[in-house]
Amino acid sequence: MGSKRILVTGGAGFIGTNLVRELESRGHEVFAIDLFNTERENYARADVRSYRQVERIFERHSFDYVYHLAAEYGRWNGEDYYENLWQTNVIGTKHMIRLQEKLRFRMIFFSSAEVYGDYEGVMTEDVMEKNPIGDTYQMNDYAITKWAGELMCLNSAKMFGTETVRVRPVNCYGPHEHYTPYRGFIPKFIYHALFRKPYTVFRGHRRIIDYVEDSCRTWANIVDNFIPGAVYNVAGRPEWERDIREYSDLILAATGRDDSLVTYEEAEPFTTKVKTIDCSRAIRDLGHDPKVPPEEGIRRTVAWMKEYYRLN
Repeated sequence: MGSKRILVTGGAGFIGTNLVRELESRGHEVFAIDLFNTERENYARADVRSYRQVERIFERHSFDYVYHLAAEYGRWNGEDYYENLWQTNVIGTKHMIRLQEKLRFRMIFFSSAEVYGDYEGVMTEDVMEKNPIGDTYQMNDYAITKWAGELMCLNSAKMFGTETVRVRPVNCYGPHEHYTPYRGFIPKFIYHALFRKPYTVFRGHRRIIDYVEDSCRTWANIVDNFIPGAVYNVAGRPEWERDIREYSDLILAATGRDDSLVTYEEAEPFTTKVKTIDCSRAIRDLGHDPKVPPEEGIRRTVAWMKEYYRLN
C-alpha cells in the first residue's frame, strides 16, 4: 500500500476534481493538470494535445501512477467540435503513452461505457473482444476515440511492455459537474429545472447512474491492486437501473418543480435504449461497492448546483 506519487490529467474537471480529493484523502502525493489556470496547489496548466507542455510536467516531477482523464466528453460535443475531440482524446492519449514508454509509470486510462454502443445484451468487459464492431454498435466519434485510446494502450503494452488499466465509467454524476448543453442528462435536467427552463425527456430509455464519490473510491483502489491489462466497468447497483423519466421525476421533486417544464417524446434517435452493465470484475478486484442511491445522489447534486449557481 503506502503513499504513491500520482498525476491526474484533467484534474480540474468533474471526475478529476473528485478523484484528486479522494486520492489525497488516502495520503497520496497528487499533482493535477488541466486546461485552466486555477489557484489550486499541486496543479499546473497543460494541454495534453501539446507534447511539450505535458513533457515539461514530467521534467519537473516524477510519478508512480498517472490517471489519464483529460478528454473531450460526449457524443454531440464530438460531432460539433470533432477537431478538439480527436486531438485531445487520440493524439493527447498517444502523447501520454509515448511518455509512459519512456518513463515507465503505470497508467489508468479512462475510456467510457459508450464503447459498447447499442449492444443489446449485458455489457461485460469482454463484449468488445467477442463481437465484431459493426452493426451491433452505434459508434459515434466520441465512442470511437475512446475505443481507439484503449487499442493504443493495448498496442503499447504488447510492443513496449507498458502497464495500463482501462476503466469504463457509466453515467457518473454528482458535485463539480457544471452544466453545458453537452453534459449528461442528470446535470442537464437539474440545471433546467433550477432555472425553470423547459427540457425534453425521451421515453423508453433506461440508465444506471453512479454517484461520483462511489466511483472515485473504486478508481482510487486501483493503485492498491494494479493488474496490468485489466479493464473495468464502474457503474451503480443493478437495482438502481431506472427509466430516464423516473430520474426526471426525482430531479423535479428535489428542485421543487413540476413537470410543466417537461416535454415527453418518443425515443431519441442514435442513442442507446437500455444499458445493462456488469461490474463483477470491479467488485472482485477493486471492492466496488456503491453506497449512494439515486434519490440521495440527486439531492446532493442539486444542493451543489444551487450553491455553485448562487441560488440559495
